[in-house]
Amino acid sequence: MTVKKSRIPEFKSIQEEAEFWDTHDFTDYEREFKPVKVHFVKKFSEPVTIRFDRGALQTLRQEASKKGIGATTLIRMWVYEQLEKLQQPSV
Repeated sequence: MTVKKSRIPEFKSIQEEAEFWDTHDFTDYEREFKPVKVHFVKKFSEPVTIRFDRGALQTLRQEASKKGIGATTLIRMWVYEQLEKLQQPSV
């Protein structure tokens, strides 16, 4: 069985990938895309207030901005990642 090499190059950065897609039509590469599972979280039921010092909050906002998301979304992602680790059986 021959594995067909992708015509989509490997990117060294998000910027490089963005520049590629700015100059290429994704419909020319549709057959190379693979479906992904998407998990939608139920509506959040209860808010939690967390206080951070200015420096920590600024760092959180910068990291979230790099990912293109809000600071609260990044915090929520990190908390869920840690909760998931807690549920995994230890070896």
